[in-house]
Order: sequence, then structure tokens, then C-alpha cells
Amino acid sequence: MSFRFAPSTPRRRPSLTPMIDVVFLLLVFFMLAARFGQDAEITLTTATGGHADWIGPPRLVDIGADTLRLNGVSTGVDAIAPSLIRLVEIESDPILLRPANGVNTQRLIDIMAVLQAEGLSNLVLVQP
Repeated sequence: MSFRFAPSTPRRRPSLTPMIDVVFLLLVFFMLAARFGQDAEITLTTATGGHADWIGPPRLVDIGADTLRLNGVSTGVDAIAPSLIRLVEIESDPILLRPANGVNTQRLIDIMAVLQAEGLSNLVLVQP
């Protein structure tokens, strides 16, 4: 009894084309999904419940959904910074920001940006 083996066929090499296509698709995906640039950072100090010595006139900004009040007096966004500059004696004087319940966070950030653009950097957030 003799066994006869089938003729050997040359081995097929796997095609690299599908793998290269997948690599390029992943590259395009990650390039489109990547975030370029830096995220903005907001420095924010929160008020503590302790007692602190207050120096100077009151500087309380009440932020409502459509209103803005400085020490209880209604004012506009464009007039808030000059009014606060008159009340600040030194740059490290705190300015209290009190957003009303339900105020959009973007509104709070916009008010903070206006104040920081005028050099008022010691902003303290208090609970309503």
C-alpha cells in the first residue's frame, strides 16, 4: 500500500491592503476626533462659611437670569466694571458674585470675563 500525497501548492501570502485601509481609517478618525488647542481655565474662589474681616465698601454682585445688581442697585453688564472699580481700593479686594437659582452657567462665566478683563481678578462665588 502506497500513499500518495496531493501535489503541494504554493502558500498564499495574506494581502496587506485591508490592514493598511483600516490603519488609515483609524488615523483619519483620530485626527478628526482630536481636540486641538487648550481648554480654558476658570479660577474661582468659593466663599467659606467662616467669619472674615471685611475691609472697604460692600461689593456684592447679584446675577439673575436677565438682571444684574450691584449692592442691590440694578445695573447693566457694561456698567458693572466701572462701578466696581470705584469700590475697589486695592486689586486683592474680593468681589462677591451671587448667582440666583437657575442662572445659566454661561451667564456667570460671561460676567466673570467682563470683570477679569477690567483687572478685577479676586472673584468669590457665594451661594444664593
